[in-house]
Amino acid sequence: MSPFSPNSPAESSMAAKAPWLTIIGIGEDGRAGLSPAALAALDRAELVIGGARHLDLAAPLAGQAQIWPSPFAEGYPMILARRGRPTCILATGDPFHYGIGAELSRLIPPEEIVCFPHVSAFTLAAARMGWSLPDCDCLSLHGRALERIVPAVQPGARLLVLSWDGSTPGRLAALLNARGLGGSAITVLEAMGGPRERIRRAVASDFSMGDIDPLNTLAIEIAAAREARIVPLAPGLADSWFENDGQLTKAEIRALTLAALAPRAGELLWDIGLGAGSVGIEWCLRHPRNRCIGIEERPERAERARRNARELGATALDIRVGRAPDALADLPAPDAVFIGGGASEPGVFDAAWAALKPGGRLVLNAVTLETETLLGTLYARHGGAMRRLAVSRLEAVGGMHGWRAAMPVTQWMVTKP
Repeated sequence: MSPFSPNSPAESSMAAKAPWLTIIGIGEDGRAGLSPAALAALDRAELVIGGARHLDLAAPLAGQAQIWPSPFAEGYPMILARRGRPTCILATGDPFHYGIGAELSRLIPPEEIVCFPHVSAFTLAAARMGWSLPDCDCLSLHGRALERIVPAVQPGARLLVLSWDGSTPGRLAALLNARGLGGSAITVLEAMGGPRERIRRAVASDFSMGDIDPLNTLAIEIAAAREARIVPLAPGLADSWFENDGQLTKAEIRALTLAALAPRAGELLWDIGLGAGSVGIEWCLRHPRNRCIGIEERPERAERARRNARELGATALDIRVGRAPDALADLPAPDAVFIGGGASEPGVFDAAWAALKPGGRLVLNAVTLETETLLGTLYARHGGAMRRLAVSRLEAVGGMHGWRAAMPVTQWMVTKP
């Protein structure tokens, strides 16, 4: 139950919903960059919460200063306990652009919050570079895996990236070099908007900057060599992208499987029988907000799938080592389910079907007669559609060439009523 749901004690004891929490975005110019309204709210607050840097920038403070605890989440009960009393949160730039604002708005009704955003680091960086902000990809690596940037690394792309700390620029330069993108230009913009601002540029292959301020944003222009390792945008990536032991949904079948799963933005997939992780990874690559939980009973395959996910930047793939159906217990309900292995195990389909959201899609691929027999039973019970997929690839036969057929795949697709 939300702390402020209609039936909660907090709601019944405090019916008033007048704004009491102020979120102020502050820049490196401190109080000088705040509007009169933001300054008035800051000075009215009994308690001001922020990082040590934020509190220094906002000084002098009329109210009590409180540094955020670590981890951040431990500060939420303290804020909620102050409901109705003037409280101020300080954040960097725009609190609702990769900031604390969105998290707080999940805990506190928006009508009880007033926000005064500052110019975001993305806006400042675009202005410094003379770039059109809508033409840039804006990403945050703050508290996120470095590989998250991989899908956005496309020829000619302009990327604006929030760093985790002073080591991020060098690590990112190394990643670009390793992928054949050493000619990419990296601009490091440090402490923008204040007296410590500094802008430096280097090519990824020659990157050697030191003493980089932890508060830095990167502007990157991607220059791709012919042999650069660029993740294609279409589904059905070449099998060579995936380290595997033979347990891999091949490219042609995978493309059709993704089409049948019909991913939409922000949806969750269960990939049961993960193998090399190819279907779950490609599901995550379809949209930055897509997520996948992969179930794999063999630890070595699970670790291989993790490596594949890192290589392709599918950081939203959550791999669980276990055997279905037991491993499916207590997982969040999926929007779609792919069963690529273990379908004949008792209870696997029933558990997945029960958990699948209404309107969700389930796709099951079969290569054995026994699993095909199961598909016939499921089709008779639930309807849907079924198709047989057969692929042949040209291979050398001595000094000549011929077609080598892969095992046919029977695919069943069904939408839950």
